[in-house]
Amino acid sequence: MTAEMLPHRDVTPILDRARELTDPALRHAVSGLAPQMRRVAGYHLGWLDANGEEQSSSHGKGIRYTLALLGTEAVGAPVTTGIPGGVAVELIHNFSLLHDDLMDGDKERHHRATAWTIFGSSAAILGGVALLTLAEEVLLDLGTEAGAAAAALLTKSTARLVTGQTDDLEFETRASVPLDECIRMAGNKTAALISASAAIGAVLAGAPAHTVTALSEFGEHLGLAFQLVDDLLGIWGTPELTGKPVLADLRAGKKTLPVSAALHAGGPAADELATLLAETNDEHDRFAREAELIEAAGGRQWTIAEAERQLTLAGQQLAGAGLADTPRARQATDELSAVADFVVRRQL
Repeated sequence: MTAEMLPHRDVTPILDRARELTDPALRHAVSGLAPQMRRVAGYHLGWLDANGEEQSSSHGKGIRYTLALLGTEAVGAPVTTGIPGGVAVELIHNFSLLHDDLMDGDKERHHRATAWTIFGSSAAILGGVALLTLAEEVLLDLGTEAGAAAAALLTKSTARLVTGQTDDLEFETRASVPLDECIRMAGNKTAALISASAAIGAVLAGAPAHTVTALSEFGEHLGLAFQLVDDLLGIWGTPELTGKPVLADLRAGKKTLPVSAALHAGGPAADELATLLAETNDEHDRFAREAELIEAAGGRQWTIAEAERQLTLAGQQLAGAGLADTPRARQATDELSAVADFVVRRQL
């Protein structure tokens, strides 16, 4: 990343507060699962070790439930109104990760063995389905119109997520993917759930439709920026930061946004890249050369610039959302901006 993309503000207190508010409700929801599924989920979430013993471990930054709680407060509702939404989006996120690890054959996440390597493929699949079902139950069990509306929003977002994951897998078998298709895949795979996360608290609070739409669009642009940065990290990120091997996405044959942008640019570097991508050997030098060619063809710089552009568009949606004008609502809006900035400006 370039120097100007360093974080502008420490969002750790914001993320920590959201975790403290969400974690008890998330644990309570998971505690209702069948014992084997509870063990798989507890391990995946970092609460249990491989033997089912309690441990203290982080299960990610909690961006999605943080957005849900801040969106709730930004429309003037108490934060407790949004906690079921935060729990639900976190459950959907982890459903997708359980299945994603298995589909990609990833053996580590957050520097720990992935759940499927510990409990087996079938248990990981069922564990993911259990979390998917539980997410809907958390919202529907509220027994309110707002809860039903939030569940409908989450269902549509999950359908988009599954479509994106399907396309992501299918792209691995293609020599190249047009840039517009790759962007659409990223919108479904990643932006759909982040969009739902930003809007779900407002839905639960009964906010006006135009406000819900603006928060949804804020999340959509942020989600695209998130995936753009993730794709950069998937090629040039360090294992200490990503928890994955160097050049991980290239080794997996993924047609990520930097790859697609480089191929789309044309020229000698793009032509050589296309030739290498069609090869089947797994030599490390090949993947290092692919990374060099992606950068030479402009794929890295395009991805950085597009992430910045999407961040700007997200900010514009937030500014025009018609959010509440109370001290806490204004603070929550400012914190939404800070979290968005953090998401995009993660260092390589």
